[in-house]
Amino acid sequence: MHDQCSKKDENRVTHIAFFYDKEHLPVIYRNFVKRVLDILLSLIALPFFGILCLVLVPAILLQDGRPVFYISPRLGKNGKVFQMYKFRSMLNNAPDIRLEDGSTYNAEDDPRVTPLGRLLRKTSLDETPQILNVLRGDMSFVGPRPDLPGQRELYDQEDIKKLDVLPGITGYSQAFFRNSIEWKERLKLDVYYAEHVSFLLDVKIIYQTFATVLTRKNVYVKPQQNAEQPEQNQDAGKGYK
Repeated sequence: MHDQCSKKDENRVTHIAFFYDKEHLPVIYRNFVKRVLDILLSLIALPFFGILCLVLVPAILLQDGRPVFYISPRLGKNGKVFQMYKFRSMLNNAPDIRLEDGSTYNAEDDPRVTPLGRLLRKTSLDETPQILNVLRGDMSFVGPRPDLPGQRELYDQEDIKKLDVLPGITGYSQAFFRNSIEWKERLKLDVYYAEHVSFLLDVKIIYQTFATVLTRKNVYVKPQQNAEQPEQNQDAGKGYK
């Protein structure tokens, strides 16, 4: 009887030690706490998203008609493809233009973007519908920005590590560099994040995201990046952003 009690006490101590052991804290955050926070923050943000819809939905409809939302396939955790939501910022039937690395053509003078769309992009309000993706479990508030399914073919063995975590509404490269660095550089930062997920890192990224959005830095790709022979995708007209 004494031995059984001792074993129970030992198991209880081991269990408590696991939750307070600094080595295990990142694992607990990554696999449990982060998702709980995502759900709580999404529920808190939903009323504000609803108010935003009351303003933006009529504005988008008046400017360029339907659809209001841009829905596009993206690579999620473990390579699972999901449908990502955004407020539409481009003209209807705008051609889908990509750079050589497969990333989206993005320039300040892009004629495909509506006047309202430019404002949405500068303020990142076009990304707010992804709160729904977070609630569905497709995304997190913080994580690597999701790529198009076709871009997976361009990943090397190191790049694919970014798929170990949920993609995010904002991420390391998005917060600190936004669109000012090339896609391959972004991938390196995405992999770094995937290997170092922590509560403190997420807090830093969220703080920096607000700072970047408020100062409207690096909204558009640098001119030399856009000059890399943009090509029109075969699915032109379906991929407006």
